[in-house]
Amino acid sequence: MDHLIYGVVIIGPIMNLPQLFQIWLKKNAQGVSAVSWASFALFSFIWLIYGLLHKDKPLIYMNTALIVIQIFIVTGALLYK
Repeated sequence: MDHLIYGVVIIGPIMNLPQLFQIWLKKNAQGVSAVSWASFALFSFIWLIYGLLHKDKPLIYMNTALIVIQIFIVTGALLYK
């Protein structure tokens, strides 16, 4: 199970990259909800705090990466709407 979790830690944030690239490379955020992505970032932040409290490295790594990506998505959604 540990190997699976480390795969999820890598693949989870990567799955958000197409949306990020769509917004920033094409400068088009049509159909992207800044509110939804801000909510995802908020929940990732809560999971990050949980991971920090429990010293769970996979949660810390994955949610840190997700928060960074999601903040860029929210920013792009607001800029390029």
